[in-house]
Amino acid sequence: MADRPLSVVSTADTLARAANIPLPADDTWSLREPHPPFLAATPSTANDSPRDSYVEATPYDSGTLLPVTKNEDYTEEDPVVPPPSSPRAKRRLLLLLVGLVALIVVVLAVILPVYFTVIKPRNDRSSQSSSSGGDNTPTNSTGGGGTSHTPPPTTDAITGSDGSTIKASDGSTFTYNNKLGGIWWYDPNDPYNNNAYPNSWTPPLNTSWNYGTDRIYGVNLGGWFVLEPFISPALFQKYPGATDEWSLSLLMAADTANGGLNQLEDHYKTFITEADIAEIAGAGLNWVRVPIPFWAIDKWGSEPFLAQTSWKYIVQLFEWCRKYGIRVNLDLHTIPGSQNGYNHSGKGGQINFLMGIMGMANAQRTLNYIRIITEFISQPEYRDVVPMFSIMNEPRVNSIGNTELSGFYVEVYDMIRGITGIGEGKGPYIAIHDGFAGVNSWAGFMTGADRMVLDTHPYFAFGGSSATAPIDTGTGAGAGGTWPGAACDRFASSMNTSRSAFGVTVAGEWSNGFNDCGLFLTGVGGSQSYGGNCADWQDSSNWTDGTKAGLMAFASASMDSLRDWFFWTWKIGNSTAGIVETPLWSYQLGLREGWMPTDPRSALGKCGPPSGPIFPQSFRPWMTGGVGAGTIAAAQTAQYPYPPDSLQGTPVAQLPLYTSTGVISTLPVPTYTDLSGSAIGSANGWFNSNDNQPAPTPIVGCSYPNPWNALSAAIPTGCTGGVDAAPAAITPPPQRRAL
Repeated sequence: MADRPLSVVSTADTLARAANIPLPADDTWSLREPHPPFLAATPSTANDSPRDSYVEATPYDSGTLLPVTKNEDYTEEDPVVPPPSSPRAKRRLLLLLVGLVALIVVVLAVILPVYFTVIKPRNDRSSQSSSSGGDNTPTNSTGGGGTSHTPPPTTDAITGSDGSTIKASDGSTFTYNNKLGGIWWYDPNDPYNNNAYPNSWTPPLNTSWNYGTDRIYGVNLGGWFVLEPFISPALFQKYPGATDEWSLSLLMAADTANGGLNQLEDHYKTFITEADIAEIAGAGLNWVRVPIPFWAIDKWGSEPFLAQTSWKYIVQLFEWCRKYGIRVNLDLHTIPGSQNGYNHSGKGGQINFLMGIMGMANAQRTLNYIRIITEFISQPEYRDVVPMFSIMNEPRVNSIGNTELSGFYVEVYDMIRGITGIGEGKGPYIAIHDGFAGVNSWAGFMTGADRMVLDTHPYFAFGGSSATAPIDTGTGAGAGGTWPGAACDRFASSMNTSRSAFGVTVAGEWSNGFNDCGLFLTGVGGSQSYGGNCADWQDSSNWTDGTKAGLMAFASASMDSLRDWFFWTWKIGNSTAGIVETPLWSYQLGLREGWMPTDPRSALGKCGPPSGPIFPQSFRPWMTGGVGAGTIAAAQTAQYPYPPDSLQGTPVAQLPLYTSTGVISTLPVPTYTDLSGSAIGSANGWFNSNDNQPAPTPIVGCSYPNPWNALSAAIPTGCTGGVDAAPAAITPPPQRRAL
């Protein structure tokens, strides 16, 4: 059958397109077989008129019915029928009977897959939605993004596959390029439809993700909502002296002639577009990790950030991901006071989260931001698109302290599960970072906790190595020299062990940076430990076929050994030189120029079976929200009290706090109405109406020290009467009980 555009494909064509795309050659390890295929519902087409076909659907997770087609050649005039006794009549009757049987077989072959892959999951999800927690908004809204959408009458296609024409959210059009069986889906009359999937081996959004067998092939959308010098170098080159988003914001705000701080919104609009998300789906990827700042919600005092602006673009991203079947790991990348002192925490320098005089006050703010985000993404309209929440990026446990950080993790867990409830489908998986202590140090932490994820960031670049071993060793079987083997040896065993000892474990960040070369990679004005010439690694146009083959081998080995991963990062912006000067860190550039696989499944088996324990492809039930989830021995959490007794020797009772008497902020939700003007969905930004404890706010009369520079500040007086901001008043309380 000749290739045809989506607008004229048949039902059989659609089911064929959705069949599992063959795994690339060299899949030698049967432990890591691809997920079974998922069949698509029949798409409505651009050529269909309302009379010719329809899609009947409901909000949230919608399925489709089969198209109803009218034969335009039909006439009301009765045909001449031969007498029943004639041979011609018998033959015709026999043919009609055979045709009828064939039609029934075809209809069943289409309806049953559609029912079990789309309609039944939708109905299951809808029934869960109706029994979920309350959704009354407490007070106040904040941030931008509460836009209203009323769909005009349209004949545009609402779904399609490879080669179909997509109408983007900005009104432009482009061709969907996906050779791996993905289906996009967007119906303006059913905006919460979750039928899409990015490739044939990934379950659609309206079907549960199996963390034991479904592989996470993800990329970060770094540098979009949280700026970093090496990802958006031109912005920092424009403002000499800027080293982090804090200093960049100050310099940019002063440059009113060029748009001031609003230049950052121009960056939000253009750095990542819908076409990027479509390209990510077409690359065989199925998740994105999205770093966001707390100032998407608000900012306090003299914080210079562009506040309450990025949220509407974050919500727009959720809709793009819904359209292409991409799942979101939402990552709170910045923390008040900084959790690590790195430039990507908002401000480089001191750590003032759980450290110093303002350590507890900053933790109160952090808990409230985590609470607000949890309330939004736990709504039925968003929970299948955002099934994972990374609550804090890269806290430095060796500075903060293991007891202090672990106690905060337990407190966050209690708060989130108090909002969402316990068990599969109730709110997001909660991802905690290993604090750079390694995954093995968290074995057995919070045994029995409901749906926890351990996140680790295994980088070669920052180990201080001279990294001079050659990676260009030709294009044959030995491509990459020693580097692919090093990736297998370093990651595979520990990752598999952690899945058994802790639970779901992912590499939230990794890269092709086998060295630390790249413009601003180690910070503005930073130095490199690479023993060669870094200029060789800042312009990929000069790379040989052997170099690209070596990087492909290194990347593939990393993918295979990590198993579930998010590459850092999807896109690196051009410098003022007009090129990407940190090419080892751009998945998109590697994909286009030939050192990243066009199908990540081609990496399967590159390391062979790991030398350590092989994960059995199934987690213990409590790890994924099953039997026993939420049952944690009291002795486990008793060793991690929160609040802690002291921070670095200073009694917490002496430290300044905020008081919980402030107004609750609610993140805005886009509103959708159908052609009749009726609202679609009930999302309002707040999932659990019982979560109504006021927000933290400064105590009147307290002279707080600078919360970003308080390690050596004097302890103020009159500031210890605050109340912790965790919403302890939520009912029902978190389901934790002693064994």
